[in-house]
Amino acid sequence: MRIFVDSNVISAAAHWPQGRGRALFRLAAAGRCELVASPHAIQEARRNLGLKSPRGAKVLEGLLKGVETVAEAGPQMVESAAGRDLQDSDAPILAAAVAAGADLLVTGDRTHFSHLFGSEVGGVRIVSPAEALESVLAV
Repeated sequence: MRIFVDSNVISAAAHWPQGRGRALFRLAAAGRCELVASPHAIQEARRNLGLKSPRGAKVLEGLLKGVETVAEAGPQMVESAAGRDLQDSDAPILAAAVAAGADLLVTGDRTHFSHLFGSEVGGVRIVSPAEALESVLAV
């Protein structure tokens, strides 16, 4: 299962060793799923951790070794994603997940993505970290 991780999931994984985000990283390391992220998502995670959790910022670099960096989506895909009632900073995340051929887009961003939770866009199902864990463990 190919899973696109949003910046907040990456940040949470680096900051909370016992959290759901880190559990996804452990499952990927065990070969149960494949994690992917765009440069946009990775840079946002680095920026947020640098400001809020210097210790997490150090952990992040180790975690990123288990994440495939995929290309950003083109402008047309980003525009299409923005049409899903997403903010300018979130549309590239959805577009990159679709372009990368992810099965799941995992995000903890309930403010901007909650209206899409459980739906499928371009073959990508948008889910919370808890739902992603359930999906991976069910395989």
